[in-house]
Amino acid sequence: MTGRSIPRRLGAGPHAGMEGPGSTLADVTARTPHDLAVWTRRAFLLVVLLFVVAGLAGLLGVRAATTSAAADGYDLSLQYPRVARAGLDVPWQVTVTHPGGFHGPVVLEVTGDYFDIFESQGISPEPSQETEDGTWWRLTFDPPPGDTLVVSLDVYVQPSSQRGRGGTLRVLDHGTPTASVDFTTSLLP
Repeated sequence: MTGRSIPRRLGAGPHAGMEGPGSTLADVTARTPHDLAVWTRRAFLLVVLLFVVAGLAGLLGVRAATTSAAADGYDLSLQYPRVARAGLDVPWQVTVTHPGGFHGPVVLEVTGDYFDIFESQGISPEPSQETEDGTWWRLTFDPPPGDTLVVSLDVYVQPSSQRGRGGTLRVLDHGTPTASVDFTTSLLP
């Protein structure tokens, strides 16, 4: 060392606030952050961190679910969006199985207002007939070869949709409901 003294910052070091008598700094107190402000910042950063981790883990995107039922020789399965966000493509696929094949048209009914939250890009295969009575959207399909019909809708959640919807899907056998499943889609902001 050269013998020069190193200036100290105000309030730093082990003797902070202990200046001698007559010092102009005798009545100055060191500033300490308020405990509430510190904990508020920490809590906010923790919430942000949780959102980042949830996003990286895929918990804030589309989450599909599958529900199924069987009745009167029909097996019905639906893959649908359990949780979705506006503007995202979502799965919606129906599988109907009838051992021995279908001996006539296959008729599906879906709660009509469920699809108000979606924009449809198409349906595959195309139904041979389609009607809506205000409550039910009825889709009639020609009997497929084999004993399984798979229907896929290419849909995405409308950007303006803010609330999810629930619905019911059922298979009709000669106009009588048989296998039926209930489902609900929740929307995240």
